Amino acid sequence: MSAQERSADRLARAWLSACVEPGLPAVGALLDRVGPGEAVRAIAAGRAVPGVHGAHDDSPHATARAVLAQAEQAGLRLVCPGEHAWPAGLGGLADAGVLHGRGGPPYGLWVRGDHDLTDLVGQAVAVVGARSSTAYGDDVAGDIAAGLCDAGVSVVSGAAYGIDAAAHRGALAVGGTTIAVLACGADVVYPRGHDGLLARVGQQGLVMSEAPPGAHPTKVRFLARNRLIAALTQAVVVVEASWRSGSLNTLKWAGQLGRVGLGVPGPVTSGSSTGVHLAIRERRADLVTNAAEVREAIAEIGSERIKGSPTWGLGAVRDTDGLEPLQLDVLESLPAADDDALTSDEVAGRCGRDPIAVRRALVSLAQGGLVGCADGRWRVRRRRAPLPGEAGARTLL
Repeated sequence: MSAQERSADRLARAWLSACVEPGLPAVGALLDRVGPGEAVRAIAAGRAVPGVHGAHDDSPHATARAVLAQAEQAGLRLVCPGEHAWPAGLGGLADAGVLHGRGGPPYGLWVRGDHDLTDLVGQAVAVVGARSSTAYGDDVAGDIAAGLCDAGVSVVSGAAYGIDAAAHRGALAVGGTTIAVLACGADVVYPRGHDGLLARVGQQGLVMSEAPPGAHPTKVRFLARNRLIAALTQAVVVVEASWRSGSLNTLKWAGQLGRVGLGVPGPVTSGSSTGVHLAIRERRADLVTNAAEVREAIAEIGSERIKGSPTWGLGAVRDTDGLEPLQLDVLESLPAADDDALTSDEVAGRCGRDPIAVRRALVSLAQGGLVGCADGRWRVRRRRAPLPGEAGARTLL
């Protein structure tokens, strides 16, 4: 494509973004058939296109230039298909079908921030959920987002109140990259209370939208936006969603795009998690509880193994967690009292293992502080119970 053709393409896509609602299947079909320039000429001339209303324009080029000038003034740039910064994952929307009357790739994307969009979504996971979230949901979403960013994975969400905000903040807290995909213009602060959050996301990651500069959000634009969140990522994690949550729409898009669908369980009595539980039960989402499990879900088979410990109240970390079977056998064969201490050969006899292997295991256990040795005799090392307030101390209610 020549420079002149690229310029004409950008003008056409800027006009479509400004004058036509996003994700209209009929417009997408027209673009595929005749290209952006001819599509604009047809729509601007008033030719009937299903779903397009009131887009007649006698000077579409002037309108497009005005939109691009407004975007530049607001610090936005237009990213178009075929450009380096255009994520390949968006191409999957061409064959992903339609939900709630919306589908297909965006006409273009308005982006705010210094990062390259393609680089940020090379490894990316969406973390979405309820606006009216609980403290539990916020904690889990923030922890998962932080853990993903620590592993070099970008976090994508919608900047809404609740889980979305918790995910963005979790990513920002560890210096990670996060992308906010909006249902309004990328220069519009919505919700109003997230002025500071969106400013930080724009500095540390990207704020983007398919809606033009200055556009306000609508219900239909939220539903259209959800397909972008799913298409830009390798997986969608839903943390808290009721029966009618819009996050389930994002999860459905993930399924239609062939992305991994994941859900975080909540208390069975919580209405905030009923939609997630149903998705897990119907196998539309796999159950995950932390970032390590999310990474395993998107990794190539066998390349990512979970090394985590129990979290979120599932149990305390034990000294024996992670020991090999031989080490466990040796440890269980040892006495705790000094008077009953055993030689390494006696330990081998008790557990029925090779004496040389047992001696190696004893040395390894001693280095880990689990066993002690005096005069060539081995025993389990006693551990002082933690005092109240110390790590590991139990609180009696």
